[in-house]
Amino acid sequence: MEISELRQLANRTRFMREAGIALVLASLVLAGFLFIPLEPEHQAAAQAATIATSTRADALFTNVPLTAKAAIVYDLTDGKTLYAKNAYAQLPLASLTKLLTLYSALKELSPSTVITIPQNVMGLSEPHAFTPGESFTLENLARITLTASLNDGAAAIAEAASEQEHLTIHQMIASAAAGLDLAQTYAVNGNGLDMNTAISGGYGSAHDIAVVAGELATHAQEIVSATTHPTTSAVSQQGVSFTVKNTDPMVDAIPGLMLSKTGYTDLAGGNLALVFDAGLNHPVAIVILGSTLKARFTDGAALVAATYAHFAHIKSL
Repeated sequence: MEISELRQLANRTRFMREAGIALVLASLVLAGFLFIPLEPEHQAAAQAATIATSTRADALFTNVPLTAKAAIVYDLTDGKTLYAKNAYAQLPLASLTKLLTLYSALKELSPSTVITIPQNVMGLSEPHAFTPGESFTLENLARITLTASLNDGAAAIAEAASEQEHLTIHQMIASAAAGLDLAQTYAVNGNGLDMNTAISGGYGSAHDIAVVAGELATHAQEIVSATTHPTTSAVSQQGVSFTVKNTDPMVDAIPGLMLSKTGYTDLAGGNLALVFDAGLNHPVAIVILGSTLKARFTDGAALVAATYAHFAHIKSL
């Protein structure tokens, strides 16, 4: 699926969301009435439409074919796993590591803490947006860093927080992960960029990232809500305004979205983390690991649709 097609889907869906019929949309997708054009290698994901007639709620998930190596649908209200595929496998996280960085930083720094962009970020790979010496509150820097997956912003947050704790970045993230019992989480940098052709900047499981994403969606809503919009803006302490585009082109297509984060590196493949309200303040996290650059979105869309159908099925019993 091309980005332009994803945006067309988002535009078609926005009207339905505003009309308050998100569950109808999910049913249409699953029943095959809403056509989403796919490239040949991704047509298998569209076959999830055939599961709408199933009377078993678990079949709504087990019959969804995914490209991803690992995935989870995690009910944040009761800690129940609704769907799992290698959910505890330790895999490269790419930029989903930035969620761990922010969570770790907020354990030590307040959202109003001023962070200065250090000189050493100049050599980082794109995307990046800042000049050394610019400064932001943690809240403003994190909002645009997560939305546009900025490597220089993540590195600045990680460095400021680790210095405050007198720990290395690895130790800081390990400490925060231990506090949440995240057994598969490990990171050596704050942005998730591959260290070399064999070592990723961060590792973790789909389950671990679902837990972290849920914590941020619950306790840092004023920051992560920025990731639910096509663009986000922030102003530096010097008065310079920055506007960035979201790396997830599907944000307008997911009803009740609370958090979205993408990730991609050569080692990780395509990753995606979502938190959305499945209805009546019932947040659910979906994490995709080891998919492809394009299929992470079709994987995510299929699981979102299955989740809405799952809850609609429960309510009908």
